[in-house]
Amino acid sequence: MTQIIKRPRITEKASMKTEAGVYAFDVATVANKKTIAHAIKELYNVTPIKIAVVTIPTKRVMIKGKWGNKGGGKKAYVYLKKGETIEFV
Repeated sequence: MTQIIKRPRITEKASMKTEAGVYAFDVATVANKKTIAHAIKELYNVTPIKIAVVTIPTKRVMIKGKWGNKGGGKKAYVYLKKGETIEFV
Protein backbone atom coordinates (compact mmCIF):
# COMPACT_ATOMS: atom_id res chain seq x y z
CA MET A 1 0.00 0.00 0.00
CA THR A 2 2.94 2.31 0.54
CA GLN A 3 3.71 1.99 -3.18
CA ILE A 4 0.30 3.51 -4.00
CA ILE A 5 0.36 6.32 -1.41
CA LYS A 6 3.78 7.98 -1.59
CA ARG A 7 3.41 10.69 1.05
CA PRO A 8 0.92 13.19 2.42
CA ARG A 9 0.98 16.46 0.51
CA ILE A 10 1.54 19.17 3.12
CA THR A 11 1.02 22.57 1.54
CA GLU A 12 -0.84 25.70 2.55
CA LYS A 13 -3.81 24.80 0.36
CA ALA A 14 -3.92 21.23 1.66
CA SER A 15 -3.73 22.44 5.26
CA MET A 16 -6.74 24.70 4.76
CA LYS A 17 -8.74 21.81 3.29
CA THR A 18 -8.03 19.48 6.23
CA GLU A 19 -10.44 21.53 8.35
CA ALA A 20 -13.22 20.43 5.98
CA GLY A 21 -12.17 16.77 6.11
CA VAL A 22 -10.23 16.72 2.83
CA TYR A 23 -6.68 15.33 2.80
CA ALA A 24 -4.15 15.51 -0.05
CA PHE A 25 -1.66 12.77 -0.94
CA ASP A 26 1.00 12.25 -3.60
CA VAL A 27 0.17 8.95 -5.28
CA ALA A 28 1.76 6.65 -7.85
CA THR A 29 1.09 7.49 -11.50
CA VAL A 30 -0.50 4.07 -12.06
CA ALA A 31 -2.92 4.46 -9.13
CA ASN A 32 -6.66 4.79 -9.69
CA LYS A 33 -9.50 5.74 -7.35
CA LYS A 34 -10.23 2.18 -6.22
CA THR A 35 -6.62 1.37 -5.34
CA ILE A 36 -6.21 4.71 -3.55
CA ALA A 37 -9.38 4.11 -1.50
CA HIS A 38 -8.18 0.62 -0.54
CA ALA A 39 -4.73 1.94 0.45
CA ILE A 40 -6.21 4.74 2.60
CA LYS A 41 -8.44 2.20 4.37
CA GLU A 42 -5.47 -0.09 5.08
CA LEU A 43 -2.98 2.58 6.17
CA TYR A 44 -5.14 5.00 8.17
CA ASN A 45 -8.25 2.92 9.14
CA VAL A 46 -10.69 5.53 7.78
CA THR A 47 -13.40 5.30 5.13
CA PRO A 48 -13.10 7.71 2.19
CA ILE A 49 -16.43 8.85 0.71
CA LYS A 50 -14.96 10.57 -2.35
CA ILE A 51 -11.58 10.69 -4.09
CA ALA A 52 -10.50 13.26 -6.67
CA VAL A 53 -7.36 12.44 -8.66
CA VAL A 54 -5.39 15.26 -10.32
CA THR A 55 -2.51 14.83 -12.76
CA ILE A 56 0.43 17.16 -12.15
CA PRO A 57 2.06 18.14 -15.48
CA THR A 58 5.81 18.18 -16.02
CA LYS A 59 7.55 21.55 -16.19
CA ARG A 60 10.46 22.62 -18.34
CA VAL A 61 13.04 24.39 -16.16
CA MET A 62 16.57 25.75 -16.54
CA ILE A 63 19.13 24.67 -13.95
CA LYS A 64 22.73 25.92 -14.18
CA GLY A 65 22.27 26.95 -17.80
CA LYS A 66 20.82 23.64 -18.97
CA TRP A 67 17.25 22.77 -19.73
CA GLY A 68 15.61 19.90 -17.93
CA ASN A 69 12.23 18.61 -16.88
CA LYS A 70 10.74 18.74 -13.44
CA GLY A 71 8.91 15.56 -12.58
CA GLY A 72 5.08 15.45 -12.77
CA GLY A 73 2.93 12.92 -11.08
CA LYS A 74 -0.46 12.53 -9.50
CA LYS A 75 -2.10 13.80 -6.37
CA ALA A 76 -5.31 12.67 -4.75
CA TYR A 77 -7.78 14.59 -2.61
CA VAL A 78 -9.45 12.19 -0.16
CA TYR A 79 -12.78 13.24 1.37
CA LEU A 80 -13.62 11.57 4.69
CA LYS A 81 -16.81 11.09 6.68
CA LYS A 82 -17.58 13.70 9.32
CA GLY A 83 -15.77 12.99 12.55
CA GLU A 84 -12.96 10.96 10.96
CA THR A 85 -9.47 12.45 10.82
CA ILE A 86 -5.99 11.41 9.74
CA GLU A 87 -3.05 12.29 11.97
CA PHE A 88 0.29 13.00 10.28
CA VAL A 89 3.15 12.56 12.71
